[in-house]
Amino acid sequence: MRYELKNVRILDPVRRVDQVGSLFLEDGRMAAALSGEPDQAMDCAGLVAAPGLVDMHVHLRDPGQTHKEDLFTACKAAAAGGVTSLLAMPNTAPPMDSPELVRDLLARAREADATVYTAACVTRGIRGQELTDFAALKAAGAIALSDDGKPVGRSSCLLEALERAKELGLTLTAHCEDLDLASGGLMNQGEVSRRLGLKGVPRAAEDCGVAREIAAAASLGARVHICHVSTRGSVALIREAKARGVAVTAETCPHYLLLTDQALESMDADFRMNPPLGDEADRQALLEGLADGTLDAISTDHAPHTPEEKADFITAPNGSIGMETSLAAVLTALTGRLGLGQIMEKMSANPARILNIPGGSLEPGVPGDVVLFDPARKWTVDPDKLHGRSKNTPFKGMELTGRVVMTFSRGRLVYRLDQN
Repeated sequence: MRYELKNVRILDPVRRVDQVGSLFLEDGRMAAALSGEPDQAMDCAGLVAAPGLVDMHVHLRDPGQTHKEDLFTACKAAAAGGVTSLLAMPNTAPPMDSPELVRDLLARAREADATVYTAACVTRGIRGQELTDFAALKAAGAIALSDDGKPVGRSSCLLEALERAKELGLTLTAHCEDLDLASGGLMNQGEVSRRLGLKGVPRAAEDCGVAREIAAAASLGARVHICHVSTRGSVALIREAKARGVAVTAETCPHYLLLTDQALESMDADFRMNPPLGDEADRQALLEGLADGTLDAISTDHAPHTPEEKADFITAPNGSIGMETSLAAVLTALTGRLGLGQIMEKMSANPARILNIPGGSLEPGVPGDVVLFDPARKWTVDPDKLHGRSKNTPFKGMELTGRVVMTFSRGRLVYRLDQN
């Protein structure tokens, strides 16, 4: 298919392009011009065309928990949110710790509405004791390593993993948490947890984990990527580490930018995630960290659960969905603090760079991954109208500003608002 997107605001964070004109897609790729008449010409006046979002932290629940989500339903949600590439976390059932599981997931994902990449487990069974075969997992198609859901248990395993990952050119993405400090906590430890009479998770649980990962990476001259940063202490640790040359990158998530632990006053488990929502000082520190470059990326930590699982606040699993609302939530949180080009760096160009995958640019010849959105359009999040299998969004009932109108994945139109 040949597409011409006319009168559109073209935003390319890699090439520093921000101009109104026509954008072309042909044979699955971006094109400088079309070889013939377009199969479809679209007037996109008032819309922004940017590189498709790259979500580097997604729980597909596939294999093993597909009653919550599977790779196809997740990719439909991704397309509706402008996400064209995603990194699947390996805490599946069974865990993604073998080349066979990696190959199976990637083979099945070829027909999905987004490009699926996967991380493989750092340790066998995510038990934190014995390293997996990194070389074999890379050969099978894994592009990153993680024990996300929990930290690598043994620090000696972490050091060896960082060294091997460095040798193989794999990104190690780290869930940073001191499990002893976090044990039994249901939310951030603070004024709200005390008022509700609930055990809280101290910020030190995350901060100690971040400090360990930074120290390990610095000792080896290795790279490490810090997942879902939520505390002001972690932001300070990462900022200081970058200043002294440690090869650390970091992400945060839209829910930490818009919400605080005040949301848990409702005792609604859709607001429970790990790490937990912090207080207003944490939220402001995250916004500042994005603005000054301490935090490189914004991911969703998309974590689907069923309504039955989320029904009881005390026993519910942690996690919330986020791909379909990510761009709108970020635009709502960051407009006035970061420009659109900077936001696209955090949501597309930087994640692609960190993972060393295609993405983040609209340069002719690259895969035709494009999100078209109206940055001023307001809408209210209705969980029943979202496209994934699970509906546990923390943004339900919220009015957000910015709406995805169309998404192209590898040159294929996979989502159109007026047809959904």
